[in-house]
Amino acid sequence: MKTIYLGMRGDIVHPGIINIVREAAKRGEVLVGLLTDSAIAAHKRLPFLSYEQRKTVIEHIKGVGRVVPQPEWSYVPNLRKYRPDAIIHGDDWKSGPLRKERDDVFAVMKDLGGEVIEIPYTEGVNSAAFNEARRALGTTPDVRLKTLRRLVELKPVVRILEAHSGLSGLIIENLEIQKDDGVRSFDGIWSSSLTDSASKGKPDIEAVDLTTRLQDLTNILECTTKPIIFDGDTGGKREHFVFTVRTLERNGVSAVIIEDKTGLKRNSLFGTEAVQELCPIEEFCEKLAAGKRAQVTKEFMIIARLESLIAGFPVSDALSRAKAYCEAGADGLMIHSKEKSGADIKEFCDAFRASYPHIPIVLVPTTYNRYTESELAAWGARIVIYANHLLRASYPAMLSAASSILEHERSLEADSICMPIKEILNLIPQSNL
Repeated sequence: MKTIYLGMRGDIVHPGIINIVREAAKRGEVLVGLLTDSAIAAHKRLPFLSYEQRKTVIEHIKGVGRVVPQPEWSYVPNLRKYRPDAIIHGDDWKSGPLRKERDDVFAVMKDLGGEVIEIPYTEGVNSAAFNEARRALGTTPDVRLKTLRRLVELKPVVRILEAHSGLSGLIIENLEIQKDDGVRSFDGIWSSSLTDSASKGKPDIEAVDLTTRLQDLTNILECTTKPIIFDGDTGGKREHFVFTVRTLERNGVSAVIIEDKTGLKRNSLFGTEAVQELCPIEEFCEKLAAGKRAQVTKEFMIIARLESLIAGFPVSDALSRAKAYCEAGADGLMIHSKEKSGADIKEFCDAFRASYPHIPIVLVPTTYNRYTESELAAWGARIVIYANHLLRASYPAMLSAASSILEHERSLEADSICMPIKEILNLIPQSNL
């Protein structure tokens, strides 16, 4: 019997999948190459179901003979490994982003002496529409909380963008850009104390209590599904931090980042004058350990933020603190610097990675922003946070519109830089109730 290869994600089983399995089964034994979580996450949104869950579902579809992992987005490595007699695919890949994959498949099957079978795409079935419908249903705190760890395990680098309102959260939730290597999007949301306070016209001095921050965070939680990393400033007193951890965890936040400063806060971008004093290592370790003991789930992450470089101390100080914080239970480390070259950050990453290859490093390349995500990943970064860009972009846009109205004594000229109100309304999810 001939072997017919069929590659798929299998996160959503719809009539199109049943149809192509049926067509493949007519021609031989169906060998399904099921994309692994990491293969999907590198090119698409993280699948809702894990690989093992998807494998169980696909194995029970009538006509499927065997399911094997496809660890690459490209079909080619598996085709060379399993050498099927044919591969079957819908004819929708003749145009669009899969055209290159199609060309590669034809080339390798010709080399193997096999066949490429193309069947008409099942009309009325749109996986993107299914995904959109699933997104509209929302998520649960438990599902959202677990997603960040999955992403860190599966992706070379996790891309996080700041949101300071429900509307900015919707941008992160929905924006996708098609690239040659797949769809590019943001993986999660950074809830920044700086942009939260600045959006209210207030200074970033850690004077706002958790209850007030959570009111704004709730606006983002209610209209998004992606994981959230919470900027916890210093974490406050150890006794208070315990309750912060449990509150964030209960709301479905994936991680909190706390910094090892003491004294009245000023934002780190002000440099050495922003730091009155670094917290004693032992005291900060006790806070981290108390937070880890307080959490209920193993998925919640407590990440320690190192301010050594901002405070003017050498990389060696940051490394000694990093070692102590990891031993205290920190799930990851964020390292900050005002140095535009990024040389001190790279030095830290190289040295830390040599001793701790698996603990995630979080980078915030606000000043050393000439480096790409792939370059930062090569240093050892697992999470990259763009910490304040939506807020910084919003002020010039609003100022421009307001200036235009003043200048022309009407709003006509501002229309070209304003989003139509109908598009705003369409952007906001409507209730299905």
